Amino acid sequence: MSLSKDQVQHIAMLARLRLAESEVDDVADKLSRIVDFVDQLGAADTGNVSPMAHPLNQGQRLRADVVTEPNARAQIQANAPAVQDGLYLVPKVIE
Repeated sequence: MSLSKDQVQHIAMLARLRLAESEVDDVADKLSRIVDFVDQLGAADTGNVSPMAHPLNQGQRLRADVVTEPNARAQIQANAPAVQDGLYLVPKVIE
């Protein structure tokens, strides 16, 4: 499939790209090759290929859900101007 100059200029406008007239033919050729490659990929028979989330046959490695930081709330709130029941108190802004 070959893209026309008008199609390339329309795509450039949608992508908010400013193309010089001298660039349009080159961009049309490159985009046409990309579209041809996508068409070639779309024509491949994938009926016997099972969908997969990852190209490697590996399980997802996850770290253990373990708390590693100590609870330092009291130490952190010691610097706050006003604290009550573990919450920061702030001045009322809206009446």
